[in-house]
Amino acid sequence: MTRKAARGVWAVLLTTAVISTAAACSDGGGTTSSTASRAASAAASVASRGADVVASATAAASEKLNSFKNGVNAKDDVELGRPTTDGDGRATAKVTVKNTTDSSKSYAVQVNFRDGKGNLQDTVVVTVADVAARTAKDAVARSNRKLSGDIKADVGTALRH
Repeated sequence: MTRKAARGVWAVLLTTAVISTAAACSDGGGTTSSTASRAASAAASVASRGADVVASATAAASEKLNSFKNGVNAKDDVELGRPTTDGDGRATAKVTVKNTTDSSKSYAVQVNFRDGKGNLQDTVVVTVADVAARTAKDAVARSNRKLSGDIKADVGTALRH
């Protein structure tokens, strides 16, 4: 996990603990320390699941890219559209691949979805097969899970073969 991601997780944990402690002060049930402890535990569980999802997506993306044999760096051949949210709450981004070679090529493009602070929220790999020589072809990257807020997309890796 990157330092930015770790700071984000701790910020969520701290915020949740403070809010829960404040709520416990006005609530008649339970002690403040037990309520805060339960809240911190729940926040840690949620943050851990979020980190696990990102780690799992990153591992799957890495595995898919590694299976793309004899790939050449093609990051300059890829453009991403502005992310939107589909009906299921997942982020989507248009991926345009421009084949600048003289023969048909296939591409694997890793798309990273980040929040407004630059923290990685999800990552996917899109395969764009059989792009004819000197033409462009579109595909859509779709996040593995629901994402909300100010989501941005960037190209992590792009391979051509």
